[in-house]
Amino acid sequence: MARFEMLHSEMATMGGEARAETFCDMGLMYATGRGCDIDLIAAHKWLNIAAIRGSDRAAELRADLAHTMTKMQLAQALREAREWMTKH
Repeated sequence: MARFEMLHSEMATMGGEARAETFCDMGLMYATGRGCDIDLIAAHKWLNIAAIRGSDRAAELRADLAHTMTKMQLAQALREAREWMTKH
């Protein structure tokens, strides 16, 4: 799965809206378990990054997902998103 993330992360450097939608798709992939195990923390992380990059859809999905997560899960997802944004 790391290879998938790396490929999509590299593709996401292409520009604006396409980049945000790529991150949103990654969030949905983890939220639904499409091609991977369901991982709510990773889903929230990628939806958060997509929302920061301008995806209104990701912001809505992130808010819905947050209602199903514990405070500890949310804190971890926010930490991971912050770390990713700092590196990229």
